[in-house]
Amino acid sequence: MVKISSKAARRALAATDWRKLDAMTDEDIARQIAANPDAAPDMAPAVDVRAIRRATGMTQAEFAAAYEFSVRTVQEWERGAKRPSGPARTLLRAIKGDPEGLRRALAAA
Repeated sequence: MVKISSKAARRALAATDWRKLDAMTDEDIARQIAANPDAAPDMAPAVDVRAIRRATGMTQAEFAAAYEFSVRTVQEWERGAKRPSGPARTLLRAIKGDPEGLRRALAAA
């Protein structure tokens, strides 16, 4: 656990509505970033998970099992409810580049 040394920081953390923050969607966050000129935008390129999965010829369940994602995660990515994180984006790029090679590598691990 991180020790908070500033009184102002402790007050700000205590006043934060964490349930409200946890409930925010990517769209909510994007709107807040767009409204705040001091906020850094997400510069990561979008990943079309559905196109990558369809190129493999797999169903969502098959894709999730083959590449060790949960089916729910794949569904959320495909409908745009969530975006893949940095490591997941990297894995998805690898799947796009060599889906069979990555499947073999995961099976051998």
